[in-house]
This record gives sequence, structure tokens and C-alpha cells, in this order.
Amino acid sequence: MISVRTLATAACALVVMLGPSLSAGQGVSGRVSILERGNARTDDLADAVIYLEPRSGSQSPARATTQIVMESKRFIPHVRVMPVGGAVEFPNSDPFRHNVFSKSGPGEFDLGLYGRGESRAAEVRRAGVYPIFCNIHSTMVAYIVGVATPHYTQPESDGSFRLERVPPGAYRLHVWHERGGTHSREVDVGAQGASGLDVRLDARGHRFVQHRNKFGQEYSPAGRDRY
Repeated sequence: MISVRTLATAACALVVMLGPSLSAGQGVSGRVSILERGNARTDDLADAVIYLEPRSGSQSPARATTQIVMESKRFIPHVRVMPVGGAVEFPNSDPFRHNVFSKSGPGEFDLGLYGRGESRAAEVRRAGVYPIFCNIHSTMVAYIVGVATPHYTQPESDGSFRLERVPPGAYRLHVWHERGGTHSREVDVGAQGASGLDVRLDARGHRFVQHRNKFGQEYSPAGRDRY
């Protein structure tokens, strides 16, 4: 028979074991909003990216692989976050060929022309924002955001976000959005985490600029696409 004293001792030991684990990784939460021209409604808050970088030292993210699918002349999803050292696969689900490339940002790549059922991958070697295009279809645009931290996320459609299991410490919070630009600020995460980290980005000065193909030339009219 197990005595009450034995159970109490075991319970105390359990609290001691769980205590450091809980305090070592609490939630960090907040909300992203975007100031639009003419007070227009924002319908793409889920395309924002939020991540935390330690202000001293570093925390290496685990390498990973993810996908951006090409379907109906679109990249799905429009934005992907990828830890540095990982890879993004681009499977082609369309009945015609695509040529994925990136010529700006922290690194360049060109996956060449390939057809339905095929997939090729690009490695994210450096942190930063990689604009992704198709050399055949001018309307296809996506972004890879490479991060050198394991603490990253994308918000819900209402802009709310939460990063789980963030160790206490001094961090720099980064928020990026295609139209709203970048916001950074210092954040101190305590043993109970941090909340109320609301960020408002300003998209009122954003202007659409048509990108060029991988040769630096203008795209041909859509009706003349060969694929």
C-alpha cells in the first residue's frame, strides 16, 4: 500500500520537474493590423509573418521542408516562412509548364521549365524575403520569408497571432507584410510569456509595380503566353 506521505512526496517531485519546463517556454501573443488607403478593409492579414530573434546569442532553427504548389496559375500559399537551411518544393499541378525563379532578395535561384506532376526545390540559405515569380505567367507571385530562428508564425485571418514555448529573454520582434512593409521592436519575454504585442503596419504608400521576367524583360501580353 502506498502511504499518503509517499504520494505527497511524489507530487512535490512532479511539480519540481514540471516547473522549469513550463517557465522555460510560454506563449507570446498579439495582433497585426494594417492601415489601408481610404480606410479600405484588409483581407490578407494571414499573409503577414511574425518572428522573434534573440537580442544576444542565437537559437538555431530545425531544418525543414515545405511546399508552395502551382495550381490554376497561382502559387498556393502566397507566403511561406522557412527556417534558414530548409528547402521549399514547388510541385506543378497545372496542365502546362512553369518556370519558378527569384532574382532579388538574399539569394537567387532558377528552377527551369517543368511540367505537370513534376516538382523542384529551392534551398533557403540566408534569412530575408525572397520574391518568387514564374517566367511564363506574369500574374504569379509568392514570397518565401527565410528566418534564422525557431520562433515564427503567421497570423489568423483577423490578425491575431501566438508563438508557443518561447524561453524567457530579450528578443526583437519582427513583423513583415507584402504591402505593409516591416516593423521591428524590442520585446522582453518573462516567465509567463508576453501578450498584447499589437502591431499596426502602414500600407497607404504601397504602389503595385509589375515585375519583369528572369531576363529583365517585360512579359508578353497574357493572350500570347505559349503555355
